[in-house]
Amino acid sequence: MTVNETGGQLPLVSICCLTYNHEPFIRDALEGFLMQETTFPYEIVIYDDASTDRTQDIIREYTLKYPDLIRPMLQTENQYSKGITNPSGAFNFPRARGKYIAMCEGDDYWTDPHKLQMQVDFLEKHPGCALCIHSARILTIDGSFSDRRIRPYKGTRRLSPEDIIDKPQGYAMASLVFPSIVVKELPSYYTNCPVGDIPQQLMAASMGWGFYIDRDMSVYRVGVPTSWTTQEKKGDYINKQRRYVCQMRHMYREFDQATGGRFHGAVESAARRIWYLTKVNTRRYQIVLSKKYRRYFDELTFRTKFYICMEARLPWLYKLLNAAAQKLRRYIQASEARKKKRGQNT
Repeated sequence: MTVNETGGQLPLVSICCLTYNHEPFIRDALEGFLMQETTFPYEIVIYDDASTDRTQDIIREYTLKYPDLIRPMLQTENQYSKGITNPSGAFNFPRARGKYIAMCEGDDYWTDPHKLQMQVDFLEKHPGCALCIHSARILTIDGSFSDRRIRPYKGTRRLSPEDIIDKPQGYAMASLVFPSIVVKELPSYYTNCPVGDIPQQLMAASMGWGFYIDRDMSVYRVGVPTSWTTQEKKGDYINKQRRYVCQMRHMYREFDQATGGRFHGAVESAARRIWYLTKVNTRRYQIVLSKKYRRYFDELTFRTKFYICMEARLPWLYKLLNAAAQKLRRYIQASEARKKKRGQNT
């Protein structure tokens, strides 16, 4: 494992990490940070929102080993439940000392030791670039079936501000690296938004262009029980999706006003896509398959389009395949549980 000690110097990069009940995953995240091979110093700014498992114990363990690298903030009371929905802006960004910020939540992890060096080298050579991202692998942990990658574009390319605002697919959070000046002052459309990654990317778009590297350098875990996506699916999902659409429309409207309408067309399209995707999530297939929204349908992954068309047009076959998939999912979960139990007994 290659580790860069700061030696009293200010770090060039601040790795900002959020955790909450990530005991099974946080070691992977920390090891991914520590294996980075760089020519510059970096720091790990980590915030835990009062985990009830052993996440904080693991963070303390690593902090004792690497006190010059890791700067933790460990809450005793959960702040998200008190209305602080974007803890990066409240607790990590103000503590970041680096010229650049690299994002990674505690249930994801980096896989490439040259990730930071590659992205920071590009940003250093291109001062007009306000966001550098890359593709990522997807790992499901709940036995569900998902796409294998987050790959918003085919091929490494430059991104205009409009590309970042009106993107066909979300960016992997663990891929984001950007100048810290982007988040020096946080507008209300960031602090009031129910999610942090989208308004954060809008802030970058308002300050410059982006760059996408078509190389998997991190892993995004799907099905983590404490994730925002998983929590949203509990309870009245349809009403939650309606509320989400309203909140996101308001966020995009505020961004449009803050930028003087410079990106109005892209903003309108992005807000419409959010609405469309909630229709996908809630299976409103009459709308989803309408020719009026063909552009957004074409942006979906092949796997998603296949299952939508099957459920909408051949529901009997979809039910049959879904039942088989559920059976396979239960088998995989049981197999993993047996492996884990054997490992604990050895």
